[in-house]
Amino acid sequence: MAAAQTPAATPTQQSQPAPSGAQPLTLTPQTPAQPVPVEPGQAQPGQAPSSQDQTSSFKIVRNVNEVNLIFTVTDRHGNFIPHLKLGDFALLDDQKAPERVTSFTQQTNLPLRVGLVVDTSTSIRQRFDFEKQSATQFLLQVLHSRADRAFVMGFDATPTLTQDWTNDIDGLETGVTKLHAGGSTALFDAVYSACRDKQLSQTRGQEPVRRAIVLISDGNDNQSRVYIEEAIKMCERAETIIYAISTNWTPSRGRGDDNLKKLAEATGGRAFFPPSMEDMVSGFNSIQEELRSQYLLTYTPADFKSDGAFRTIYLYCLDRRYQVRAKKGYFAPRE
Repeated sequence: MAAAQTPAATPTQQSQPAPSGAQPLTLTPQTPAQPVPVEPGQAQPGQAPSSQDQTSSFKIVRNVNEVNLIFTVTDRHGNFIPHLKLGDFALLDDQKAPERVTSFTQQTNLPLRVGLVVDTSTSIRQRFDFEKQSATQFLLQVLHSRADRAFVMGFDATPTLTQDWTNDIDGLETGVTKLHAGGSTALFDAVYSACRDKQLSQTRGQEPVRRAIVLISDGNDNQSRVYIEEAIKMCERAETIIYAISTNWTPSRGRGDDNLKKLAEATGGRAFFPPSMEDMVSGFNSIQEELRSQYLLTYTPADFKSDGAFRTIYLYCLDRRYQVRAKKGYFAPRE
């Protein structure tokens, strides 16, 4: 079987000149949290007030402004590069070096939060059954752990959730089976809705997870109420990566391909353009491999403000043979 074709190399963060201020990263030793006096009679965290509490009570205050940055490193042929060290990378957050780096690991088993978003519009009717079979096989292969979760959503003029978050394979397979082709195409609305209503709705715990949407579509849009820039912004708020598999197998390439590339590249993901239906499987296999072949960097930004503003991220590998694919930024929480 021929390998799925990927788009020609495009300029990335990696190909730009290194900005001033970007230095090799190093781990910063954790400073023990300092005890802060608690007013007399005030309860400790997780404890009920006690009449015996005296002025000697304390509580622990911790800095919660940490960023979890998940990223992929490949060579020019798209092969994943494992076993790199923290000092192999440089990072700027909002054009400043991070205040401290608290952890760096090559994560292969982070819990997954994957949304399967499938174009069910009239334009894909002829290849719809094969797409559903490939998508079902992908879910069977990618959900390994009890901690993994996925949902299934179809869209034509409106998005339709056919299976909510679950790790039950039978339920997800049923969700894919419920998808029916027909109608116009509101691609950007579907991406926006999947991130706002599903990815953002998940409770955020202390442990990081991989949030991704696997988008199966020809990339065309003739019905959305939101623009592509708004859909991308919602992906950034939900910290969700887009992986797109094109269903346009005609020799001509058009705006639909551009839409898929733009969604994927802006969120740190990747767009695949298989030359035939059968080659869709290669795209799914590549996504599965990438979801298990990424690095995790946790750091505290410098001059951080909880103002809801968008903060840019510039991460690159000092070995210029390798390319780093990561989200371009994030929205700071608002107090």
